[in-house]
Amino acid sequence: MATHSDENFADRLIRRVRTLRHPLCVGIDPYLDRIPPLFRRGTMAPSARDTADAVEEFCTHAIDLVAERVAIIKPQIALFEMLGWRGMRVLEHIVHHAHARHLLVLLDAKRGDIADTADGYARAYLAPDATVPVDAMTVNPYLGPDAVAPFVAAAEQTHRGVVVLVRNSNPGAATYQRLDTGEGRVFEVVAGSLSDPEARLLGRTTPWSSLGVTVGATSPADSQRVRDLLPHALFLVLGYGAQGARASDAVRGFVPGPAGLEGGIVSTSRAVLFPAAGDTDSASRWEAAVLDALTRASHELGEAVGR
Repeated sequence: MATHSDENFADRLIRRVRTLRHPLCVGIDPYLDRIPPLFRRGTMAPSARDTADAVEEFCTHAIDLVAERVAIIKPQIALFEMLGWRGMRVLEHIVHHAHARHLLVLLDAKRGDIADTADGYARAYLAPDATVPVDAMTVNPYLGPDAVAPFVAAAEQTHRGVVVLVRNSNPGAATYQRLDTGEGRVFEVVAGSLSDPEARLLGRTTPWSSLGVTVGATSPADSQRVRDLLPHALFLVLGYGAQGARASDAVRGFVPGPAGLEGGIVSTSRAVLFPAAGDTDSASRWEAAVLDALTRASHELGEAVGR
């Protein structure tokens, strides 16, 4: 699946989600201490060459297992950066591998800066000549609208996506994001500031925008408020699975579509990549455990959207 396409990211994503009839997104988070013995090599120290090879093999096999069962994966860039230059090479390889398997790739990078620095981040991942071309990436709006603008401009040019941090699922996020400013809570102010990018990145064949926002499955009422403010933004729903949120909470703010409720993707990583039964040196046992966890999550979310 080519990342530079005339078709909007949101249209590509929603079309695939409708076909699968569930919104599951699998996070590719290669925590070194959780990688099964099947893939481990040497000391697994971050700086070791064997570690990067182990991570690439693990991630590639995981991508192969989920490729026909989900629309999109979400690699966490920090877990590749910690391996140094070898880790960044692994990231580039798995992005290409995912695209070869017809998966969309949302890079969880949470970049956010101003002027030329933000433009540099955008060019690295979203521009026509991106060195690691992904389909969308996460962006931190803390420095204001001008920190988001270069990413939106690049996405508009290449039909890729931008996912802005608005309301996150970790408990500490509420300290800032739910703070009352007098003009609304911080997450509401941020969401309200994104209406123009939402409109600029609207798709042609679906009602959805390639401007996405994070919401927390752990705070479903806030998700509904974000939907009120941004009726066409894709949701990246966090907190489902490991943080205990229910599937019905995860799809709060989704709206009726041709194949059930739609409007975003629901991310899970640890529950699928590292099921207890998958901590093994048996390839068949690991594959069975991952596929079982994947089936449970996709079925649960499929039921929640009313497939």
